[in-house]
Parts: sequence; structure tokens; C-alpha cells
Amino acid sequence: MQIGIVGLPTSGKTTVFSALVGSAASPGARARPNVGVVKVPDPRLDVLAQVFGSRRVVQAEVAFVDLPTPPEGFGETRGISGQSLNDLQAVDALMVVARAFDDPSVPHPTGSVDPVRDAEAMLYELVFSDIEIIDRRITRLKSGLKGAKAVERAEINGGLDLMARLKAGLESGEAVGSQRLSEAEAPAIAGYRFLTAKPCIVAANASENVAEDDLAALEQGLRDGLDWPNLRAVAIRGKLEMELAQMEPDDEIEFRAMMDAPYPALQRMIELAYEALDLVTFFTGNERELRAWPVDRNIPASRAAGKIHSDFEAGFIRAEVVGFDDFSRCGGYAESRRQGLLRQQGRDYGVRDGDVIHFLSNV
Repeated sequence: MQIGIVGLPTSGKTTVFSALVGSAASPGARARPNVGVVKVPDPRLDVLAQVFGSRRVVQAEVAFVDLPTPPEGFGETRGISGQSLNDLQAVDALMVVARAFDDPSVPHPTGSVDPVRDAEAMLYELVFSDIEIIDRRITRLKSGLKGAKAVERAEINGGLDLMARLKAGLESGEAVGSQRLSEAEAPAIAGYRFLTAKPCIVAANASENVAEDDLAALEQGLRDGLDWPNLRAVAIRGKLEMELAQMEPDDEIEFRAMMDAPYPALQRMIELAYEALDLVTFFTGNERELRAWPVDRNIPASRAAGKIHSDFEAGFIRAEVVGFDDFSRCGGYAESRRQGLLRQQGRDYGVRDGDVIHFLSNV
């Protein structure tokens, strides 16, 4: 899973990135993104490792991609283009960092701090970027009409109609992700990787001395003030979280208690990302290795097997499935089977969060 981090100048997005990945990154001018990969904490792995006696435990991972500092004037409906657009199109979800702190040494470009206003400006950059993608596609489609045969013209005109509808929706403030599409149209536009079709988390970057109750109020203000599909909102004390994340674990626990910051920003962000992308985790394990697999909720068992190896999907026979609670209580597959808790599932079974699965295939 990849999450792209964007924000207006002075939002402190690189500070937030550093807080999430646990190491300081340079906020200065640069040509390429900062990329940090973190392990997804899951206490169920500790339990399952004991049951299986696994020698190796592999956690799920999340990559955070902090885009380079945007140019002066960014946020004034110029859109995102070039390499930055390519980088954002490649991620699974977006995080928009909005400044919610006062710092006279780093004045806000507009002269005032308003996280809802800044987040909205950033979201409109996504809208204008998608409109530019559509305009380029319309130009190519119209060019393709010249010399096209009747059947080809019908297909091209259908594409033009779809692009026109998407553009009209964007111009009226409706993100691609909230526009109604037919069963055929939804997969047809997947290749364009529209930014406004991606799940979005808006993070208010607050001062380190803000109280927990005020963080909750900031989050509610974002939810109330922003009209955006599949939006998640969070408020964090970016600078404080960055400093805490770079401490030794025991020191971090002690300082979190002192600073009234019990819930690490990374944990909250991962939870929101899983919610936004509607992901669940299933587990596979034996004495050699235990692994967590993040997948779409209710993904068919055969496709879940394909996440492990493509041959497993092609040669899928069945899945032996036990829920985590039952598996951990029974202490493994044998007792789960004896108690009738191990289920034999076919290729269309929808995988649930916490499933412990053994796949059988003819490969």
C-alpha cells in the first residue's frame, strides 16, 4: 500500500512524513519524493507466532511518499503535473496535510492559518489535474475520429461522451470518485488513475502544545467543512510526533504519557488508510513463516491466493479457513478441525478480516 503526501507550502507535510516513518527527512527543495516504508503493527501476529511456532514473522507494509515542495503559487488552481502527477497517480491513497499551527518564524503565505481553506485549495488542485488529463484524452479521441470506420467512430464517440460527463462533474465540484458510472465505465477509466478517484485523508498539522480535545475539534471541523467523497480527517501534532517517533521505545512510551499523546500518529494513519481503502488482513502461517496479507474486503479466496503466488490462483482447489479468535483459542488447525470450526471454502468465498487460511492448489 502506498500513500502519497501532498500539501501547500509551509504546511509541514515533510514533518508529518518524518513523524510517520520515524526518521527526519529534509523539507528543502528537491527533485524526487521522500519515500519511507513502515511495518503495520498487528498484535494478532504475536499470538499466531506462538501458535505456529514461526521462526519468521512478516508484517504488512505501508509506503509513505512525500512529494517535493511545490512551486510558488501552488494552490492557485494550477493543478499538479509532470513527475509529481506521475508519482501521485501511482499511489493507492492520498494524504493532504493542512497547516493548523501558528509560527511567526514561518509565516503562512496568505497571512492566516485556516486548515479547512488550505485543504480545500489542495483538493481543488486534484480536480484541475484531473480536468487536464481529461482534456488531453478528449483531444486524442477527437484526433482519432479522422479516418475511423463506423464501428470505431461509435466507440470513440462513447469515450468522448464519458470524458465530457466526467469533466462536467469535476467542473461542478464533483470528484470522479463520487460520480455515477456504469459497470462497463468504471473499469474503462481505471487506467487514467484520476486523483479525485483515490481515497483521501486530510491531516491537520497542529502545534505541539495543542490539547487532545482541541485535536478532536480540529478533526470535526475538517469533516464539517469539506465536501469530498470517501474523506477521512485526522489532526496530529506533527513536530511532537516526529520527535517522539525518533526516541527509543521505552523513552517514547514515557514521554507520550507526559505529553498526553498516547496514540501514535502512525497507528492512526494506518487505521484510516485501511478504512479508506476498505482493506482487511488475512494470515498464512507454519513453523517456517507467518505472514499478514492486506487485501480488499471480501476478495474472492482464489484471488487472495494469487496475492501469495499467481500459480496458487490458477491452480486453486479450496481454502481451509478459521477465524483468528477460534484459531488462537484452539491452538491451531488440528483442534479447530476437531471442533468443527475449520471451514472448507471455494474460490468465490469472500475473505474476512482475521481469517487464518491454508490454501490448497494443484501446483
